[in-house]
Amino acid sequence: MNLLSEIEQLGRDRGIDREILIETLEAAMKTAAKKVFGEQRDIEAQFNEDNGDIDIFLIVVVADDIENEFREITLEQAREYIDPNAEPGDELLFQIFYREEDIDKAREQDRRYGDLLHLESSRKTFGRIAAQTAKQVIIQRLREAERQNIYDEFKDRKNELITGIVRRFEKGSIIVDLGRADAILPGGEQTRRESYRPGDRIQGYVKDVVRSSRDAQIVLSRTDPGLVIKLFEQEVPEIYEGIVKVVAVAREAGVRSKVAVYSTDADVDPVGACVGMRGSRVQSVVQELRGEKIDIVPYHSDPARFVCNAISPAQVSKVFLDDANRAMELIVPDDQLSLAIGRGGQNVRLAARLTGWDLEILNETRLRQMMSESKQKLVMHEGVTESMIDTVFAVGYSKLEDISMSEPSELAALPGFSEEAAQALIEAADAVLLSDAEAAANDTESEGEIEALTEIRGVGEKLARTLHRAGYRGPLSLFYEDDPQRLKALTYLDFRKAQQLMASAAEWYDEAEFTDEQKAEHQNEAETFRAVMMSRLAESAGKTEADADAAAGSETAAAPAAADAAVTVAPEAAVEG
Repeated sequence: MNLLSEIEQLGRDRGIDREILIETLEAAMKTAAKKVFGEQRDIEAQFNEDNGDIDIFLIVVVADDIENEFREITLEQAREYIDPNAEPGDELLFQIFYREEDIDKAREQDRRYGDLLHLESSRKTFGRIAAQTAKQVIIQRLREAERQNIYDEFKDRKNELITGIVRRFEKGSIIVDLGRADAILPGGEQTRRESYRPGDRIQGYVKDVVRSSRDAQIVLSRTDPGLVIKLFEQEVPEIYEGIVKVVAVAREAGVRSKVAVYSTDADVDPVGACVGMRGSRVQSVVQELRGEKIDIVPYHSDPARFVCNAISPAQVSKVFLDDANRAMELIVPDDQLSLAIGRGGQNVRLAARLTGWDLEILNETRLRQMMSESKQKLVMHEGVTESMIDTVFAVGYSKLEDISMSEPSELAALPGFSEEAAQALIEAADAVLLSDAEAAANDTESEGEIEALTEIRGVGEKLARTLHRAGYRGPLSLFYEDDPQRLKALTYLDFRKAQQLMASAAEWYDEAEFTDEQKAEHQNEAETFRAVMMSRLAESAGKTEADADAAAGSETAAAPAAADAAVTVAPEAAVEG
């Protein structure tokens, strides 16, 4: 059989190079020959272009000392049997005749060199095992060649669009038939709104092409922003030709995308080119993305204008920039706040991603409120006047942090400012910020004390806050209390509830397992605490009229003034009780 025609036909059918097929056959025949004649022999296979067959050769080396009798012969044997001029180190080739039509040649070879080579090739044929081995080698090499061909074909198509047919589903991934190869659309690259069935057409973005031990894996994506760019390139000739450029894409796949574009030609409107006549172009993209909303934003080299465009459809009234931190503060009308933020913060999140700036959005009412609060705090400091504050607010220093971080020379350049006034205002802003930070720390400490009170049986969050406001800062302070009447009067609880709380505090103390030394310290602290609470009760009595019979357990123990003061806490205590 002439293999040449078979090789050429196979190469055309599978798209495999002729040289690769020849190398595959040579490797297969070499492996099969070693199975027949011995793995320890040095055997080579070579394709014969003249007759289209594979020739097999045994290689032996002339050596002074024999270490491997299957690969070496002595100098005397070489000169006696083969070449009188042989020298050590020479390589000698003996063709192995394995085909049936060469049986006579094999017998002649065994007669001449049988004692030397021990091949007995005339009595050996390629049996079933050798043939199966050759077949496995051929199949493996052909698969490797096909994998390489697929990789070479698709490696240059990375970041492009490709269309295929859905074939099957594997562990959440979709296997897509591309014709000569299969691609995979992983679950993480699929949008939640899309669903497919076998046989459906699918268009994907080639995210990666990976060589693996099994197949050249083509990874597709339906969530990558590059998919939006490529779809617009298909639909908008101006983008394909380079007249309109896509600067950036921010995408929440399946929900909404923002696309920033600009034109290199002043006569071409980039947004209009992408939208198309009556929205035909953008609608084609939306349909391919299964209804995903698309905002087309005109790019501008001025960051503030670009951000204002990106936050559309909301209107922005003021912009404050922080170039050092790439942050912007956007002030919008009250009726535009929800529009600027978007559902779940989607609009501002996409705008920040599109522009690369950190964005903070405030409505005008909130800004005025913040300025008013800051103004009230600042004017209390020496050297700071309302006109100074109004001036810095007018030029964009809308927050205390902005004033604190500014340089005196910056503020001194403003109308009506001197170096001393600028320094006084900055120091005042620092002091206010420090005071606010300390207040926040105290609030955090108070929350910790309130949470600790809930460790006592029968104390929930609302009751814990009532106790905290009355001066009981933690479980220990409630344990220190030895007068249920005083607890009742300070918290507006009924007498029985006060007794129950004191009993629960005693249980908590017993379970806490304090040391004797700690208990001794607690006794001293308890005396001091009770004195403080007696003083607090006396102050409260000076403002309210208490019922003289409250110690007997009466539930009519609140004077009108006390009831008015407890409007916000009485319902909490009642519910908790």
